[in-house]
Amino acid sequence: MGQSSAEVVIIGGGIIGASVAYHLTQRGMRDVILLESDSLGSGSTGRCLGGIRYQFGSEINVRFSQVSFALFQQFEEELGVDPGVRRIGYLFLATSERGGQVLAESARLLRRLGIEVELLSPEEIEQRWPALQVSDVWVGSFCQEEGYAGPYEVLRGYIEGARRQGCQIREGVEARGILTDGKRVLAVETAEGTIACAFVVDAAGPRASSVAAWAGMELPVVPIRRQVFTTTAFPRLKDPLPLLIDLERGWYLRREGEGFLVAGPQDQEPSYNTALDGGLEAVSWAAENALHRVPALADMEISGGWAGLYEVSPDRHAILGEFPEMKGFICANGFSGHGFMHSPAAGRLIAELICEGRASTLDISALSPARFGQGRLIPEPMTAFRGLEGGEEELGNVEVDGGIRSP
Repeated sequence: MGQSSAEVVIIGGGIIGASVAYHLTQRGMRDVILLESDSLGSGSTGRCLGGIRYQFGSEINVRFSQVSFALFQQFEEELGVDPGVRRIGYLFLATSERGGQVLAESARLLRRLGIEVELLSPEEIEQRWPALQVSDVWVGSFCQEEGYAGPYEVLRGYIEGARRQGCQIREGVEARGILTDGKRVLAVETAEGTIACAFVVDAAGPRASSVAAWAGMELPVVPIRRQVFTTTAFPRLKDPLPLLIDLERGWYLRREGEGFLVAGPQDQEPSYNTALDGGLEAVSWAAENALHRVPALADMEISGGWAGLYEVSPDRHAILGEFPEMKGFICANGFSGHGFMHSPAAGRLIAELICEGRASTLDISALSPARFGQGRLIPEPMTAFRGLEGGEEELGNVEVDGGIRSP
C-alpha cells in the first residue's frame, strides 16, 4: 500500500480529476492522491467527442469556456503535449421560432462577452455549405473559433504534469467509502486501506452521487447514456463541414478522418449501461437524421460506434464547491456533457478553492451543491430541447443501483 495520509484525495481518474490534480500540484501542493478504480480515462473521458465551444445560453457556461479556451491555447507550451485543437467551427441549426430565439439570445450574450458569432439565414447557410439541406431551418448560429480537441492527449498532459509535480496516481485502486465526524471529512476508505485526508474531491462523473452518499450528502447527478456511431470512409463529400448540431433534434455530426461521427439516440431513463445498441431503431435514428440534413450521405455506411454516459445535473450545469454541512467534501461533477471542454477551468477553480479558500478566476458560488435544496437552479436555454446534452425533462434525484460499492 502507498501512503496512508494526504492533504487531498481525488476520487475519479477522468479528465476532471486529472485537471484538479494538475492544478493543485501546480500551486505547490504535493500531498495529493488521485484514485481511479479502473484505468485512467476509462469512463466518460474515453468516450467523449472532445468538442469545445463558446455557444451556451448561460453566462457562467460561456465564462467557463473562455477560461478553458485560454488554457487550451497554452496547453502545449505548459505541459509539453499537443492537445490537438481543431477549430472547424460549430453550426447550431434551429428549426422553429422558439429555437431561433434561443440562438439569437445566445448570440447576444456571446457578443456582450466579446465572442464573435454569426447568425445565418437558411440562404446564407446553403451558400456557405452547399451540402446541407436547410429547407426546414429557421436560423443558424456559427462560431469559427469552436471545434474539438483530443481527450486522450489532454488527459495525458494533465496526468503526466501532475505526476511530475508530486501527485501520487493510484490506478486500479477502488474507493469504497468516506469517513466523517458528521461535520467534515476525515478519510477515504479504499481497497488497499484507509487514507486520512483534509479534502475529498468528488470527480467520479456519472457515479458522483454514490460517492457523495458515502459522506452522507445528497447529490442529484444521474447517468444518461448517449450513443455515437462511426461511418466508413466517405471521401466523395469534399465540402469542409463544421460540427453540426440540430438544436431541436438533439443530433450532431462531424468529420472523423475520411468518415464521420454521427449522434445516436440518447436514453431518457438513467442507467449505467454503456453498451452500444446496434439495433435497427438506433441506427435508423442516426442515419435518418444524417440523410435529412446532409442528403449526399445517402450511401453512408455505419461501421461501429460506442456509448458513453453524461453526468446530468437537474439544471445541466456543473456542481462545484463544498457542501456547507460537510467541510472538506468538494464537488467537481455534474457537467452534463460539457466536462471535457470545461475541464481546464474546473481544475483551476477547484485548486483555487482548496489552496486559497475561494475560487478567484471566476465566481462559482452559483454552482454550489447547496443550490438544489435552495431552489437556485440556473437556466440553460441551449439545453432546453429534447435529446440535446441532457434532454428536456427534469431528471431530478433518481436512485440508480450498481457500479460503485457502498462502504
